[in-house]
Amino acid sequence: MFYWFLKHLVVGPLVRLVFRPWVSGLRHVPGTGGAILASNHLSFSDSVFLPVVVPRPVAFLAKQEYFTGTGLKGWFTALFFRLINQLPMDRSGGAASALSLTAAADVLRAGKLLGIYPEGTRSPDGRLYRGKVGVATLALEAGVPVIPVAMIGTDQVQPIGRIVPRVHRVGIIIGPALDFRRYHGQHEDRDVLRAVTDEIMLNLARLSGQESVPDVYAATVKAELARKRSGSDDGTGRG
Repeated sequence: MFYWFLKHLVVGPLVRLVFRPWVSGLRHVPGTGGAILASNHLSFSDSVFLPVVVPRPVAFLAKQEYFTGTGLKGWFTALFFRLINQLPMDRSGGAASALSLTAAADVLRAGKLLGIYPEGTRSPDGRLYRGKVGVATLALEAGVPVIPVAMIGTDQVQPIGRIVPRVHRVGIIIGPALDFRRYHGQHEDRDVLRAVTDEIMLNLARLSGQESVPDVYAATVKAELARKRSGSDDGTGRG
């Protein structure tokens, strides 16, 4: 109910009026049944624009930290994210991450749409980085198609570190569904998971036109940038 209220009466009309998002390929989103919307990730606002243009409700995997804040602010933040169909994703790896993926797979088996960012975090520089295999695990385990989605220009609206969005028109390009049923029963094969993930990322690169960095994770680049900034701040860095 809250999701519908925000989409149709509050956020949706405002976003359409101010940002005038254009969309191509909406016909590729199935009218019924579970499917993964696998998107590049340029901005926090990606999770606003995509649900606005897709007719069906979209659940998203969101980083665990949004759900674990302390105090009244933390409680309200966690409640808000749950009300807008966000699912906590533990990105630490191992059993905790597997548990998060199990909850996401249940959403897909229930015939719903799930949005996921295979890069695992926002791109630090607009390039498309190596995908994590969680998206492939979900697709094979739940037996659902993967629909590649390219967000265009959202990094101009709200780049990393910016709180108040800029007014800038954005686009959403939705590609044909990718069918991985040929890998049925192989959701624990690491080579298969990597091949499926790489195919998804290749399609995202084609749709978005981004420069692809297939051998490096975005999180690795962000960590290195943070380390350099820290070194510069304490006087040990070079610039």
